[in-house]
Amino acid sequence: MPRHVACVMDGNGRWAQRRSLPRTAGHQAAETTVIDIIEAARAAGVEWLSLYAFSTENWNRPGAEVDFLMGLVRRVVRKHAPLLLARGIRCRFLGVADSRIPRELARDFEDLATLTADNRGMTLTVAFDHGGRRDIVEAARSLIRSGTPADEVTERLFADHLPFPDTPDVDLVIRTSGEQRISNFMLWQVAYAEWVFPEVLWPDFRAPDFLACLRTYRRRDRRFGGVPPRTTGDPS
Repeated sequence: MPRHVACVMDGNGRWAQRRSLPRTAGHQAAETTVIDIIEAARAAGVEWLSLYAFSTENWNRPGAEVDFLMGLVRRVVRKHAPLLLARGIRCRFLGVADSRIPRELARDFEDLATLTADNRGMTLTVAFDHGGRRDIVEAARSLIRSGTPADEVTERLFADHLPFPDTPDVDLVIRTSGEQRISNFMLWQVAYAEWVFPEVLWPDFRAPDFLACLRTYRRRDRRFGGVPPRTTGDPS
């Protein structure tokens, strides 16, 4: 079982387009999927689940769509906070640095993180206004400010300066809709992740699809740059 699963929730716009609906309808439909996958991951024994909700690049979308997303996310957070608390899920929000985020939404994020901080079940990280490159740059700045000599910088020390340094590396990334891109998502943490690209669009993605991705992961041979033990020392 992967310890840390991350999902790139892709395909909302295409889901709406295929139904001759506005893109916002796809975002609305995605709410059901989000809750279904949180429940499925928790039931399957996944310890860490990360969801890519809004990237630093998503600010380039039309203003009306961005405004809609801000309102929708706030409603979803407030609506499902009791469920997340009851399930023992600890919630975190990765990013949330841009001043364009409504103060009310940022406050809701803080309130939910505080409300669930003592939970000891699955950790849910919502990447909102997140960019992997930005996280790496900020970690480098933090190291420089700390006065750490260059020769003393190690991968472990660098990782300690990333947001939420206790987060384990991602084992499995699921990107729905068949697109095969990283999209600036948790770049440091996905260095050795396995990737699965189901064709289904995110609003249609359900618990059985998620479990199928977990089964695919379990069939993978993770070597981390090495070779399988049975072939070690065998020049053939």
